[in-house]
Amino acid sequence: MLKEFKEFAMRGNVVDMAVGIIIGAAFGTIVKSLVADVIMPPIGMLLGGVDFTDFFITLSGGTYETLAAAKEAGAVTLNYGAFINTVFSFIIVAFAVFLLIKQINRLTPKEEEAPAEPAAPPREEVLLEEIRDLLKTQK
Repeated sequence: MLKEFKEFAMRGNVVDMAVGIIIGAAFGTIVKSLVADVIMPPIGMLLGGVDFTDFFITLSGGTYETLAAAKEAGAVTLNYGAFINTVFSFIIVAFAVFLLIKQINRLTPKEEEAPAEPAAPPREEVLLEEIRDLLKTQK
């Protein structure tokens, strides 16, 4: 069983997938920072100096200034501001993947289509031709 697992783990596509996951996780961290530290602060400033991470609804009652204060008090919250940040992150990642795939497709040489060989005639047709040729030779 250990030998089979080693063969499975060392296949090229498994190793490629592992590398992709690791790079994807690192890219996700960069995008999360881009959204939280670069994109959302100016948007919040344009909307009157709000921090999207502090957009929340307290479900357990009580009023709190910030999400951190609500969590510290142990309040149950619905964090829709954090969800907005996550949606922005997803859009950025999806757009980056789109651009990457578009570039890969542009750089990948297209295979020239070889002229299609005519399809072999059906078996019945071949047999009929053979019968015809035999009849011609008998005359």
